[in-house]
Amino acid sequence: MTTDSLKTRALPVLTVVAAIIAAWYLAAVLMNAPFQRDLDRRGDVTSTTMEFIGKTLSQPKPIVPAPHQVVVNVFENTFLRKVTSNRSLVYHSWVTLSSTLAGFGMGTLLGILIAVGIVHVKALDRSLMPWIIASQTVPILAIAPMVVVVLSAINVSGLIPKALISTYLSFFPVAVGMVKGLRSPELMHLDLMRTYSASSWQTFWKLRMPAAMPFLFTSMKVAVAASLVGAIVAELPTGAVAGIGSKLLAGSYYSQTIDMWAALIAGSVLAAILVTIVGIGSRLVDRRMGVKPA
Repeated sequence: MTTDSLKTRALPVLTVVAAIIAAWYLAAVLMNAPFQRDLDRRGDVTSTTMEFIGKTLSQPKPIVPAPHQVVVNVFENTFLRKVTSNRSLVYHSWVTLSSTLAGFGMGTLLGILIAVGIVHVKALDRSLMPWIIASQTVPILAIAPMVVVVLSAINVSGLIPKALISTYLSFFPVAVGMVKGLRSPELMHLDLMRTYSASSWQTFWKLRMPAAMPFLFTSMKVAVAASLVGAIVAELPTGAVAGIGSKLLAGSYYSQTIDMWAALIAGSVLAAILVTIVGIGSRLVDRRMGVKPA
């Protein structure tokens, strides 16, 4: 990669990041200013403009924490604590990751099976697809407590309820993407398979499935991120004592906004890692199938 190419790709990203950080600092000052004015008035303190701004960016429980406060919190709770500590972001991320991966695996498998059924059975295409789409109109915040209550009634708790909620969010993009992918071969190619007297099973494995791979991995990137969201949301009504969701809930109870933002950053980093892993898997499969890189 040439220097010019690197600048072309990196400069826009760095510009956007700098703009976000600047807007973040500005929002922190504006949102924290009323509380700081009240503190100064009660303490009969007169601050210069720079001193006042510094105070708004260093409050222990700010409404909007400054970027450097979040970075320090993430660093301390990631690298300076044991991974078994209840305050470690690595520990909480691992708990959320376990249910995310379980839900993502089940959601991917379910989505593929539904897509295969829809493509090969016309009755399923007409009857099942509308219900699948309608299922995604129900807010996950309404479904999560219902799932937890029902499963608790039959003594099922822990990982399974969270994984099922992740499955609910992750199967839909996989199903839709696979349906599109399995139907992507041109009519001429399907006719050619019939000319070779290929069975439906052979047509599926040798034509439809390879053609669907790009659609599958693209939808899996969306699904793994949705699965993570489902796992975090599922930790809220389950009363979980560990996980990113429980970290957010505890932070909201005790007004620990810096911890809440740090947990959000941890979730974002975890999502980026998962999407990157799926992308790497996509490139490996493409290379195995003989696809030349662009």
